[in-house]
Amino acid sequence: MKTTSPKSTPSATSLPKCPTGIQGLDEITGGGVPRGRPTLVCGGAGCGKTLLAAEFLVRGAVQFGEPGVFMAFEETEKELKANVASLGFDLAGLVRRKKLMLDYVHIERSEIQESGEYDLEGLFVRLNHAIDSIGAKRVVLDSLEALFASLPNEAILRAELRRLFRWLKEKGVTAVITAERGREQLTRHGLEEYVSDCVILLDHRVVDQIATRNLRVVKYRGTLHGTNEFPFLIGDDGISVLPITSLGLNHKISGERIATGIPRLDAMLGGRGFFRGSSILLTGTPGTGKTIVAANFAQAACRRGERTLFFSFEESPNQIVRNMHSIGLRLEPLVKRGLLRFHAARPSLYGLEMHLATMFKEIAEFQPHVVIIDPVTSLMDAGTSSECRGMITRLVDYLKAGQVTTLFTSLTQSGHALQQSEAAMSSLMDSWLLLQDVEGNGERNRVLYVLKARGMAHSNQIREFLISDHGIDLVDAYIGASGVLTGSARVAQGALEKAVVLANQQEAATLKREVERKRAALEQKISGLRSDYETEAAELRRIAEQVGTRTFVLGTERTASGILRQADIKVAASTQSKPKPGRKI
Repeated sequence: MKTTSPKSTPSATSLPKCPTGIQGLDEITGGGVPRGRPTLVCGGAGCGKTLLAAEFLVRGAVQFGEPGVFMAFEETEKELKANVASLGFDLAGLVRRKKLMLDYVHIERSEIQESGEYDLEGLFVRLNHAIDSIGAKRVVLDSLEALFASLPNEAILRAELRRLFRWLKEKGVTAVITAERGREQLTRHGLEEYVSDCVILLDHRVVDQIATRNLRVVKYRGTLHGTNEFPFLIGDDGISVLPITSLGLNHKISGERIATGIPRLDAMLGGRGFFRGSSILLTGTPGTGKTIVAANFAQAACRRGERTLFFSFEESPNQIVRNMHSIGLRLEPLVKRGLLRFHAARPSLYGLEMHLATMFKEIAEFQPHVVIIDPVTSLMDAGTSSECRGMITRLVDYLKAGQVTTLFTSLTQSGHALQQSEAAMSSLMDSWLLLQDVEGNGERNRVLYVLKARGMAHSNQIREFLISDHGIDLVDAYIGASGVLTGSARVAQGALEKAVVLANQQEAATLKREVERKRAALEQKISGLRSDYETEAAELRRIAEQVGTRTFVLGTERTASGILRQADIKVAASTQSKPKPGRKI
């Protein structure tokens, strides 16, 4: 019998939340902004306040069936539609289907004549009509500075701000209000952040000529939320916030092994290659052949019918394809068949968050089985080491969640520690290969060994890494009393050992010939002795035969003589036995 556990339901005392639909933001806020309450989005110029607010409305209308009202005080309806279209949002279509209402309120100080007390009663009437006309659940006010720019009285301004936020709560709509950031406070007036139930701070900074955008949830009444500062990006599909904490270590794993394209390397990994979906780090100094290994890995994947996405930050695709011809590797057919795709960009083209957005977009569009990033250390110039590590962590987790096998190449500067990676990201990797130059005998040669390979048996031996017209080969390095020999030293040592073996073989052949000569001489002596023996044996037999014959003849003669003598005796006896007549005895 199969039993299912009941689904967990939110507690009755938990704060109701309104999902924004913005990737990553709902995870940071634990489900979205507070439902039926105002949320303040503040930041400097160009940080993305209006785009975030517009996406909040569009996602609500499209994904959650909640109509919205966008009341703008700075941009006209036409300008707003054009600006948001860059994110792929069709505001005009949503307006036609009565999913959204755009209302531009023109406020110009020179056109306003102040008479009596200033209040927002007219705004409330206009906003209330817009909400009721489409049954709006979400409201955006962009921005407060334009609304209160003509109000010189600070006391009235504070009172009207409080009344505005209270009116929105009473109306029961989820509101996002944008505001410019102040010099010493989150906002210019310093009151909005206190009367808001949720405050989100956007920041657009430039460090070392590299621009980055960051988001932080400063305040969220009644619920836990992420308080760290997270980079976010604005792409073709909207805003994306992908914090490290939003990706748990709960991705699926695979027991399948895939070949690397280098048979001897597969042999070093138990004869079966890497696990599918694993992250592989290949480090080495310049010129050790990292890109060549990556190209072989890509070719092996494409031959299995798997799509491979190759991110290059140093070489153009045409240059990589041309260079691989020198080792007999043809990548053009794989590109034409759509199995291999290159994406090349300079690291300094934009910041880390845009690089990450571009990678995510390419991966989502191409749906690769294998991703190669060559080299990942080039991105170090686009941010600090902590930012780079955070970016790599997010990328690794994202690819692992999709069971994508990833090969990162890392450039290690000569003179650094042997097992040091520039991005300090080795702990994030499942396997780590090291390519190293070895100097000796007036030359530099390459060696490769496996530093780690989680979950699989692997060789701990150093292999010499050879690159030739026929591709890559890993050969056993000579290890002796003088250490590890590679290149011509290994060849010379091999030749010396062959010479010793040949000398031993020649000595053995000479000794064998001597033994054969002695054996032949011995056999010749034995043959002579055997011949003498046989001659004497024949003579002995002849003599024996003669003796036998003579003995036989003598016996025969003796018998015959005996017979004759016996006959004479008988005759004589018979003569003596007869009495002569007339004689008495």
